[in-house]
Amino acid sequence: MKTVNHWIGGKTVEGASGNWGPVTDPATGAVTTQVALASAEEVDSAVAVAKAAYATWGTSSLAQRTGILFRYRALLDARRDDIAALITAEHGKVHSDALGEVARGLEIVELACGITTQLKGELSTQVSSRVDVSSIRQPLGVVAGITPFNFPAMVPMWMFPLAVACGNTFVLKPSEKDPSAANLLAELAAEAGLPDGVLNVVHGDKAAVDALLAHPDVAAVSFVGSTPIARHIHTTASAHGKRVQALGGAKNHMLVLPDADLDAAADAAVSAAYGSAGERCMAISAVVAVGAIGDELVAKIRERAEKIKIGPGNDPASEMGPLITKAHRDKVAGYVTGAAAQGADVVLDGTGHTVEGFEDGHWIGLSLLDKVSTDSDAYRDEIFGPVLVVLRTETYEEGVDLINASPFGNGTAIFTRDGGAARRFQLEIEAGMVGVNVPIPVPVGYHSFGGWKDSLFGDHHIYGNDGVHFYTRGKVVTTRWPDPSEAPAGVDLGFPRNH
Repeated sequence: MKTVNHWIGGKTVEGASGNWGPVTDPATGAVTTQVALASAEEVDSAVAVAKAAYATWGTSSLAQRTGILFRYRALLDARRDDIAALITAEHGKVHSDALGEVARGLEIVELACGITTQLKGELSTQVSSRVDVSSIRQPLGVVAGITPFNFPAMVPMWMFPLAVACGNTFVLKPSEKDPSAANLLAELAAEAGLPDGVLNVVHGDKAAVDALLAHPDVAAVSFVGSTPIARHIHTTASAHGKRVQALGGAKNHMLVLPDADLDAAADAAVSAAYGSAGERCMAISAVVAVGAIGDELVAKIRERAEKIKIGPGNDPASEMGPLITKAHRDKVAGYVTGAAAQGADVVLDGTGHTVEGFEDGHWIGLSLLDKVSTDSDAYRDEIFGPVLVVLRTETYEEGVDLINASPFGNGTAIFTRDGGAARRFQLEIEAGMVGVNVPIPVPVGYHSFGGWKDSLFGDHHIYGNDGVHFYTRGKVVTTRWPDPSEAPAGVDLGFPRNH
């Protein structure tokens, strides 16, 4: 059986806690790997190594950092198939989707390659006689990232490339459900020339997470995951004096107006709801149909959903793979089996789906629930599986009110041909990311990703300008150099004046 150990100080470090976690191939249900689960002492060791590395990395030149990142980008590009294969083997998503994940992570590496521009300071001269004021940004020290199972390569790459480009050192705690991609990312960084200890990977469960949150030498924590855990991360790490960005769950809505291109809207709804088996925080999980279009839209969604090919992620014919674990599969199925009792029309029920030859895999088919009420479990909860719910409203205003009443505010979309309605929507909707005829409005790397309300805890979104600001702190320097020809001015106890 394959074993995944920690990566600390530029080398593999065997787990010493004696605790191991199983890693399953979701397509077969078989345990293929064991992953080391770190103790608090092992976390402390990784942080100590990162702290020692910061002494030199924090003052390294921008030219050194960007040179390494450019080489790293080339290595990632050359090995993208290998990274994607690890994702498919442990997460289950189809290979093409895994490749897309790697590509989106590479965007942030490319952003980090241009960190020289992002870290430029500001200068004001002659704010007073011979007085100049400058502002600079400096790294924080050791920072940590805690990342989810659904994007085992992309989300880590949303964090550590920017963090190390800014001069920090990094301790990554990836999901123990699919840990191998994180180790390969770290190995390739070392191959690119990243000094030992700048990037470390510690595998573990809650014990490792809690050790990072309380560690006095960890200056900041980045997290992506569910809302309850994001709230815990934010509360706990903040109580220990750390800077925190904690991205939580979502219930992303797609508002479809009567004038929309219903074929395009149906295509988008199926792609956004069922891609990656719905295990995406940016998945569209609720369609809000406005006016009389509901029946036609649901029929078009059903027609497309019934054609989706479900199978192992390494089969090129597969369009959707299994769910990550059997327990998660059963949880997702429970929302569908209980939907009718809560008033929904079950248009498609995927709970009985199996794949021939892979009967022990974590399979579930596509489910479509129509005329769902806002107080039903299938609507209120983040299901994180291939379940799409449809709600009906009579007017645009009712649709916006329904969406804004949700405790989540991650992403949302509107489908319409009316530019005025789209403009109004993007201003009125209470969400951090908005798509106009775009179903999954994930920003490109040089803009920032993040939601509102219960989808984000902390003040900074991830990557983009917000990411650079999160991983640095500002300093303002006021300088006065007397003219050499003048004698000292003497003591002045008055408040400094600029005029």
